[in-house]
Amino acid sequence: MSILDPIVYVIDDEQAMVESLSWIIESIGLPAKTYTRAQDFLAEYDPQQHGCLLLDVRMPGISGPELQTRLNTQGMPTLPIIFISGHGDVPLAVRVMKSGAIDFLTKPFNDQVLIESINKALRIDKANRDKRQENAKARAKFTLLSPREAQVLQGIVAGKPNKIISSELKISLKTVEAHRASVMKKMSVKSVPELVKLVLNHRVQDEKIEA
Repeated sequence: MSILDPIVYVIDDEQAMVESLSWIIESIGLPAKTYTRAQDFLAEYDPQQHGCLLLDVRMPGISGPELQTRLNTQGMPTLPIIFISGHGDVPLAVRVMKSGAIDFLTKPFNDQVLIESINKALRIDKANRDKRQENAKARAKFTLLSPREAQVLQGIVAGKPNKIISSELKISLKTVEAHRASVMKKMSVKSVPELVKLVLNHRVQDEKIEA
């Protein structure tokens, strides 16, 4: 199995619940990887792995919300989390949802509701990973620009005509035009609107200009 194949991780300190959730997940053709302690999950967690996490709220050691906080502060891609709880704690549900959880299900829950939540979480995770891959490709293209080309790009994104860019950078109009053509080629775009959209969508222009 590759990191692109989804895995549904389950963390619950009740073995019976772990087995029940695993059975539901595998019944829809998805692999489940189970843990009864959050510590064990953290020891094996690969941020590059596509999937989602079913996480119990109350557990000995590291609780569900505490694990969510740890994952959020690692600065790495985080799996979408579906919280499961035996208690209808509304303030807690609001807090974990604000911290990025996909859903908060109260035991006992309907199997179909769980399946729909898992499918939603996996769609979100795939979309997030696709977006990060697009961003990485855009940044790779951006690193091909020379410092002067990056300055010209900044002017283009700001909507400045070539003459203004030429004046501000104290270079000839022909040099601006040459840099502009080079920027378009290196960024693999055919029009200025396409170039501006690429830069703004991936938020890469300031990183190069400030370097």
